Amino acid sequence: MKKFMALSMAVIMAFTVAGCGSKPAETTATGTTAAETAANADTTAAESAAEEETSGAASGKKYIINTDTTFAPFEFENEKGEMVGIDLDILQAIAQDQGFGDEADFWGLVGLLHDIDFEMYPQEHCIKAPELLKEAGAEEDFIRAVCCHGDGIMVDIKPEHQMEKILFAVDELTGLIGAAARMRPSKSVMDMEVSSLKKKFKDKRFAAGCSRDVIREGAEGLGWTLEELMDKTIQAMRSCEVAVSEEMKSYEA
Repeated sequence: MKKFMALSMAVIMAFTVAGCGSKPAETTATGTTAAETAANADTTAAESAAEEETSGAASGKKYIINTDTTFAPFEFENEKGEMVGIDLDILQAIAQDQGFGDEADFWGLVGLLHDIDFEMYPQEHCIKAPELLKEAGAEEDFIRAVCCHGDGIMVDIKPEHQMEKILFAVDELTGLIGAAARMRPSKSVMDMEVSSLKKKFKDKRFAAGCSRDVIREGAEGLGWTLEELMDKTIQAMRSCEVAVSEEMKSYEA
């Protein structure tokens, strides 16, 4: 998995899910239930809780997430106390592109929490996550969506939904793109082209922790060429770069 991009999330402290069905687009419940889990992190640093509320327009779901994670720019708390970052924005952007706009908030939260267990349980990544999410009140559709990006690597949960397949494919690829962007004079994906990224992809010494095999398998699972997957992922990262950069200015101030 993209170790250097893993979320620094100790554990969800509160996470409420209302009306989760097997498919987020088909859910219409509007009630909200709450569940809390205590996070006991062995640290001397002061921990702060960041809370985000996100409502799915079509699904009627409401999520409240408290975390002590600050792994900017991939996931961090902005000055308004909202959780923002690349991991959330990319999945939302691709959901919109793929015709799942009504589910964009759901998939954004999947992106936000897909590495929920990595920091504390790296050897049980995607194995410990169901326990943490169930304790917090998450239902099976969300848990499955979070965990299936580890299929064939840590777990045996084959991605089925189009967005599950996309998360599996882009999880490693975004790490490669991020590393490639940092090597560019612009430090940006705005001027990155697929041809340039392919050169980095072929250089196995570059960002060696990003599995080329998983990226290829992800493209095949989607029925896309490698070039198509790279292009769609670059476009998604471009769509959120300016907003994340602006949020980072306030975060670092």
